[in-house]
Amino acid sequence: MKRLTLGPDDALPYEHHEPARDGAPTFVFVNALTGSTAAWEAVVAPRLRDGGFGTLSYNFRGQEDAPFAAGTDLTPTLIVDDLCALLSHCAPRNPVLTGLSIGGLFAAQAVLREVVPVRGLVLLNTLREIGPRIAWVNDAMEVIVGAGGVPLFMDALFPLLVNPEFAAQSRANFLKGDYAPMDPTHGHMNLMRNARATDWDIAYEDLALPTLVITGHQDRVFLDTEVVDRLYQRLPDARREDWPDAGHLLPLERPDRLAESLARFGAEIEGAGQ
Repeated sequence: MKRLTLGPDDALPYEHHEPARDGAPTFVFVNALTGSTAAWEAVVAPRLRDGGFGTLSYNFRGQEDAPFAAGTDLTPTLIVDDLCALLSHCAPRNPVLTGLSIGGLFAAQAVLREVVPVRGLVLLNTLREIGPRIAWVNDAMEVIVGAGGVPLFMDALFPLLVNPEFAAQSRANFLKGDYAPMDPTHGHMNLMRNARATDWDIAYEDLALPTLVITGHQDRVFLDTEVVDRLYQRLPDARREDWPDAGHLLPLERPDRLAESLARFGAEIEGAGQ
């Protein structure tokens, strides 16, 4: 994996593959807050590359193998700055920014900055507003991980995030009891602490590019269908898929279907450019 150096102690690990065809898009994957490239590179990215599309996956500063200088606040603005720097550095051909959860918001914010021409946007379980319930969850994430690490957080919320079939298949990997407080300086703690200040009220009307919205209806933590419906209507050039049998973690729960949906969207964008 290559690295984009941002400073003496700061870097982004990334994996970039050019598309096999002139005019084919490059899917740029933007992680969820505590995600990693592994979620995309297990199935989705290889399937897209097999179809001739390009891919670019990377980790935020503070995520796996992505160092940051002591004392740096890993704010939402910094994350979007880094994404824009990566796009400028790699110059992916015909980029389609594809974000999971808050990663979709960061992708949309990068589009609005117009640093590079972007051909399309994919929002996976992104559309939301921060009411009392989600604000509570966001505040609790830092508390839970601080007390028992990511294992405690996942044990508490995983069955609420994913579809029942996937939860049952994964059950043996959870509730091991190996809890330990996470170091407050750890990247995940830094990301969660600063993410609470995220501004979700963006100018959806200004996202004037083809946009694919995919929503998993088994997400019992972040999903509010009324909010999704309302925000979706503000997107000027959107198409939508609702998946009744999927939850929040689409690249893990339904990777083959996600790869197929992205390939269809990529083909649409490729065809529009010819």
